[in-house]
Amino acid sequence: FSIISWFVRSFKYVYGVRFEVKGQQKLEVDHPCVIISNHQSILDMMGIGLMEVLPKRCVQIAKQELLFLGPVGLIMYLGGVLFINRQRSSTAVSVMADVGQRMVKENLKVWIYPEGTRNDNGDLLPFKKGAFYLAIQAQVPIIPVVYSSFSSFYNTRTKLFTSGTVTVQVLDAIPTSGLTKDDVPKLVDTCHQAMRSTFFHISKMPQENGATTEPGVQPAQ
Repeated sequence: FSIISWFVRSFKYVYGVRFEVKGQQKLEVDHPCVIISNHQSILDMMGIGLMEVLPKRCVQIAKQELLFLGPVGLIMYLGGVLFINRQRSSTAVSVMADVGQRMVKENLKVWIYPEGTRNDNGDLLPFKKGAFYLAIQAQVPIIPVVYSSFSSFYNTRTKLFTSGTVTVQVLDAIPTSGLTKDDVPKLVDTCHQAMRSTFFHISKMPQENGATTEPGVQPAQ
């Protein structure tokens, strides 16, 4: 991950992008877990390469298409990112099963983007269920991480950055002990609501469509 960290430090210096991390101590637990976060641009994936954000013994999972993004794909590959071919479900399921076993055996944290693709529409997309099945299968907690909106310094049309600050808020861990695959829909909804509420809060945007926070999961203060 030192390669990704070096790239991020260079990127921050050139573009004047800062990361303000809140609750980072919640990521430094000494047990395996699944970390989920929203995904607005490739900057998300570079952002968690920061030494002050990325926890120890953490593996990222990303779609295989990112591997072919030139230098960025190479940096991610060298940084230990695991790529999944989503077009071949049998391969994706096999990889996730292997990840679940490794996570417990090697005491790893796994970082997944449950939206499944980059999303810059000013809201969160519905979550895919893979990360939640993984957490329940391994009986490990889920730790949600929310990035604030990039809209104030990132032009989605030209793909150009100006200087700005990204707020990264780490939420309380959500346990999965005792849950089964039947609990996946409720778990997805709990995480989505908590992250969506926090996204609007730290982005200083009005909550739309009745975004609420699930009981027991606090938004950013």
